[in-house]
Amino acid sequence: MTPEQPRSSDRHHVVIVGAGFGGLEATYRLAGAPVRITLLDRRNHHLFQPLLYQVATASLATSEIAWPIRYLLRGRPEVTTLFATVSGVDVQGKRVLLDDGDSLPYDTLILATGVRHAYFGHDEWEPFAPGLKTLEDATTLRRRILVAFERAERETDPQRRAALLTFVIVGAGPTGVELAGTIAELAKDTLPPDFRNIDTRSTRVVLIEAGPRVLAGFPDDLSAYAQRSLESLGVEVMLNEAVTECSADGVVYGGKTLQARTLIWAAGVRASPAAEWLGAPHDRAGRLQVNPDLTVSGHPDIFAIGDTVAIDGPDGKPVPGIAPAAKQQGRYVAQTIKARLRGETLGPFRYRHSGSLAQIGKHKAVIDFGRFKLRGAIAWWIWGIAHIYFLIGLRNRLSVAISWLWIHARDQRAARLITQGSSKVAR
Repeated sequence: MTPEQPRSSDRHHVVIVGAGFGGLEATYRLAGAPVRITLLDRRNHHLFQPLLYQVATASLATSEIAWPIRYLLRGRPEVTTLFATVSGVDVQGKRVLLDDGDSLPYDTLILATGVRHAYFGHDEWEPFAPGLKTLEDATTLRRRILVAFERAERETDPQRRAALLTFVIVGAGPTGVELAGTIAELAKDTLPPDFRNIDTRSTRVVLIEAGPRVLAGFPDDLSAYAQRSLESLGVEVMLNEAVTECSADGVVYGGKTLQARTLIWAAGVRASPAAEWLGAPHDRAGRLQVNPDLTVSGHPDIFAIGDTVAIDGPDGKPVPGIAPAAKQQGRYVAQTIKARLRGETLGPFRYRHSGSLAQIGKHKAVIDFGRFKLRGAIAWWIWGIAHIYFLIGLRNRLSVAISWLWIHARDQRAARLITQGSSKVAR
């Protein structure tokens, strides 16, 4: 059935936009319900985003953290997967609009469309300071990082070589901290034996944060530990410094100019255009403000979940934009749809915080479980076990575990491939 053809089934039609953690969880949890499902995504794979930075820093291969959506749902005949980009929603006609002019009818719509980079009104910075949200972003960053070392090996001018060996990360949330620590280890532990004209241990990794501390979402003591750990790796942590310019030559922050050829943006995100599609209320970051049952105000047949929504948890604090939250929301929406089809109702969504984790480097991580906190080597092992557990498939779990053990034992990262280009760097 093409999107414009009449429905071939009387089953309730659930359309899910986005095959991230929330959308895929909703699909899984609707198994056995008297529904047919259409899952739309503009990419053909589900991505394990928490480990995306490890692809960017040559620790893991792309195939170890991403899986074809069709493969994951091959045993679900009631699920149709479409490789498509959504351009809007006709709420009156109850149709999802696609960018190629097609449309798709729905009885219930689930929007799980995630977030994109936010440059705080300076989108012109993106070519110089790319973010990290997709596999394409990760391979682009990996190429830029590795090519910087290659170009430094050939560079004879000391000033230009220093700029090539300076890496700037803007934003000290979990992604920024994890990137900074891993790039520092790559330069100081992995690469030194491979080069002849440069000492990669002279690399500067600069982490710039506009706020007063790193990992602002963690307790103060874990934040302070993370900063000390980064500094022990040689990372220069700049706090209370707002970036005012990004260019091919470097970055300006706090009135100071830093020459650097590799900039990475980890400072902010903006929700997908879902709120614009619906003309619905949203916050400053564009996240939909949903009802307690995760429906969009005025549209009980439309749910929104994951990073694209803003909703408070039982403690009055915003539900964080992390994978466990999206999965809980996807599970809740699936249960709500099942209940509705039985003529029943469920209570409001209640988020249960299962903890926040961030890796800083080998043997260094922080974990906030609420009632108790962990840091150091024990936290690092728990962080690794938790991430391996949530990967899909035994082969991927084994592959990632072996890669990490090899890095731990030999300081070698096997995924150091420069792809999508030649010896010339695209800026």
